[in-house]
Amino acid sequence: MSALLALSRAIDRLNEVIGKAIAWAILAAILVSAGNAVVRKTFNMSSNAWLELQWYLFGAAFLLAAAYTLKQNEHIRVDIVYGMWSRRTQHWIDLLGHLFFLMPFVLLMIWYFIPYFLLSYRNGEVSSSAGGLLIWPAKSLLLIGFAQLGLQGFSEIIKKIAVMTGRIDDPSPFVSAHGAAALAGETPNEDARP
Repeated sequence: MSALLALSRAIDRLNEVIGKAIAWAILAAILVSAGNAVVRKTFNMSSNAWLELQWYLFGAAFLLAAAYTLKQNEHIRVDIVYGMWSRRTQHWIDLLGHLFFLMPFVLLMIWYFIPYFLLSYRNGEVSSSAGGLLIWPAKSLLLIGFAQLGLQGFSEIIKKIAVMTGRIDDPSPFVSAHGAAALAGETPNEDARP
């Protein structure tokens, strides 16, 4: 089990680095969007490539941060129902959810995205829009994002089993960071108060 926990820590570190780094893609998408709007309004010229780049950056942020979101225990769930159960029951719900819902879905997506990406790459697929970008890099993001999510799902399964067997302490004793902040008497976003 110690080898699996070491693998889990390595997967966690990888997705932590990627998740924090990809946050910059949001800023890049905003700058590209603003720059494209300014050039279009000021100089009356535009490029589909800039618009597609904005989509690619947003897609990269969404897809490549999904594994980080799972690692942080911040994926959407029905917390009202989930929170009614003991922490041990929550671990069972998470473990069974990862095993029977997350992992089969992720593996199915990887199975379908491999030929989807390879066909696009081999054909040098380009956008049908005038001046558009290559399509295969965006399709590779789908494959990479689901591969990361699969790795993180595997890591979460390892950690759930280790927690449930008493090998490690619960790395996230709260349902979410929001729940932890509420329990501590803090508001998750202090700046949002009037």
